Amino acid sequence: MASNNKELVNMQVHENDGIAVITICNPPANAFSLAVIAELKDRYNEAMERDDVKAIVLTGAGGKFSGGLDINLMRTVQKSGDVSMIADVSRDLVANTIEDGKKPSVAAIQGYALGGGLELAMGCSARIATPGAQLALPELTLGVIPGLGGTQRLPRLVGVSKAVDMLLSSALILSEEGNNTGLVDAIVSPEELIEASRQWALDIAEGHKSRSNSLCKVDKLCSLDEVHELLSTPRQETRNIAPDMLHIGACLDAIEDGITFGGYHGILKEQELFRDLVLSRTAKALVHVYVSQRAMLKVPGVTDVGLIPRMINKVAVVGGGSAGSGIVTALIMANIHVVLQEISSECLLKTIANIEENLQELVRKGKFKQGRVQKVLSMLRGVYDYSEFKDVDMVIEAVFEEKSLKQSIFEEIEKNCPQDCILASATSSINLNVIGNRTSSQDRIVGVNFFSPAHVTPLLEIARTEKASSQAILDLMTVAKALKKVPIIVRDSTGFAVNRTFFPYTQAAYMLADLGIDIFRIDRVISTFGMPMGPFQLHDITGYGPAISFSKEMAAAFPERTYHSPLLDQMVRNGKKGKSNGKGFYIYEKGINPVPDPTVLPIIEESKNIANIKPREQIISLSDQEILEMVFFPVVNEACRVIEEGVVAQSSDLDIASVLGMKFPSHLGGIIFWADRVGSKYINTSLSKWAAIYGNFFKPSNYLEHRAVKGLSLSDPGCAGLTPEYITR
Repeated sequence: MASNNKELVNMQVHENDGIAVITICNPPANAFSLAVIAELKDRYNEAMERDDVKAIVLTGAGGKFSGGLDINLMRTVQKSGDVSMIADVSRDLVANTIEDGKKPSVAAIQGYALGGGLELAMGCSARIATPGAQLALPELTLGVIPGLGGTQRLPRLVGVSKAVDMLLSSALILSEEGNNTGLVDAIVSPEELIEASRQWALDIAEGHKSRSNSLCKVDKLCSLDEVHELLSTPRQETRNIAPDMLHIGACLDAIEDGITFGGYHGILKEQELFRDLVLSRTAKALVHVYVSQRAMLKVPGVTDVGLIPRMINKVAVVGGGSAGSGIVTALIMANIHVVLQEISSECLLKTIANIEENLQELVRKGKFKQGRVQKVLSMLRGVYDYSEFKDVDMVIEAVFEEKSLKQSIFEEIEKNCPQDCILASATSSINLNVIGNRTSSQDRIVGVNFFSPAHVTPLLEIARTEKASSQAILDLMTVAKALKKVPIIVRDSTGFAVNRTFFPYTQAAYMLADLGIDIFRIDRVISTFGMPMGPFQLHDITGYGPAISFSKEMAAAFPERTYHSPLLDQMVRNGKKGKSNGKGFYIYEKGINPVPDPTVLPIIEESKNIANIKPREQIISLSDQEILEMVFFPVVNEACRVIEEGVVAQSSDLDIASVLGMKFPSHLGGIIFWADRVGSKYINTSLSKWAAIYGNFFKPSNYLEHRAVKGLSLSDPGCAGLTPEYITR
């Protein structure tokens, strides 16, 4: 056997059969950097020219084929604006060298083939995979489309309908499904993978198997009329729901172009669209979100000091209201045993019913299997005291936001739990030092802020005090991973990072309502911007009680810059509690989208009279953009204070928290990324103007004011300021 070893791409030529095995060796994901791409070209050119090579097997080292294009390469392209460094890979390497080269290639896939990795594999004459190998083209999650021929080859291999579904959803499929649809030619064990792939490649080279060219396949393509019909529905949905997500329409255009004019023409169209999209604002924002989310998993002093996470197998939850039932649901879905403590059998039965309904709702949405419902419910045990807390690994207190109640609970759980048990509070606003000040266990007291609904929302805010141990934080990060949540580690403070940043969001909306702006218009403006719902409907869903309680906590902590509207109190006095009793700002009927409830108009008018804010005259003529600014600029302002005080380790943490926890539009990159597009100077000027009229609620923070004066961005202390243009999309 002759060998030619390279650091990033290795080639071994098997002398007995003349098969060259080219292996990508770029751990951990075998991603395509410029160096990897260059070496792939070199190895392929060498194999094509060698007389002792009959065919090629392409694979990846470390049990993985390839995770696709290196995200850092995308960032380099976006920063430099130079797309040429990756523009010709599709034609030169995939189409000309691999697919149309004089010697056939077979892709040997294990682990995963994602993005460009799968595109390279589709350029091969055949694909052999191991059981359970993951296959996907997830480029649309980064604001671009496949750039190595994915929009052309996938429809030809699996059919147009299946390809559109895979591309638009960015969903993973397993090799077994790939085998059924035509994406994978055979499935073999990991031990047999290379040998079977070599034999397949040899059979093609010697004429025993036909050589397949994906770009030339037409047997799974439908007629142009059928293609147009298939693509028309997602096109229209995109125009209606996400008109700014241009990459979705571009993906559909590339598919249609290739089917209309042929695969090779489609490759050129795909490259043209990719070049435009990779430099778009949406792509830059989504790449920022992708990179920032992964950066959150590295916590200095926690993940880099050699600690080993402890297994959390059994958790006690105190309190089973809407928050507690969601937390329990999340835990048992992760196969964690739960002891649920409630004050009465009535409360316990109600909570268990809520948990079962949570699971059934996921079943109805196709996100959970019916056969697992009873199994996970069997992991839950209800109790009325703390006697069964003696062997739990963690306790999560999830009762009402009331200091003295939480303090008494922490006194009790400290007495009844193991000495190394983590004592966590699911508070969203109360300082942890206050909650645990009657205990002697400050090193294991932490905050775990789940976002509603707790079993669905993918963010877990972990708050640490100065005394909290690194081990406890690492253990909680491990729990977050088990729950399939992204952890954000924050310093303990009132409201922590996320709720504190966003407390002005609803307060600003209520101030606008008290100034005479139609609340349904406010909600419409906010949802049009990209939030899933406006602040008034949000309070309908989450409940008025928690909102009123949270508002009081924030007012006590930050009295100089809070606004308390009488409106929610008036709603409660009039017997309204939101969706929970069917009486809120909106009317809720099963199977029908919520519609404004006209009976709340007199209550809103009453609130305006009580608030009696002046002046109101210029407010009435506010544009939609001004409404948007008056709601979100105070959020940016508070985010600046959170950054300045070191509540978060880096500004990008708030971007991820806003996207995953508060549903801020991901294609805008998060609250700080978006604010930098708008410009610190513009935001500061606007807030200063409103502060002069309406008071300190709008007063710019020192951090914001300083950056505006210096022309700096809000996210990067040393970065020159961006153009202060107003961008909402």
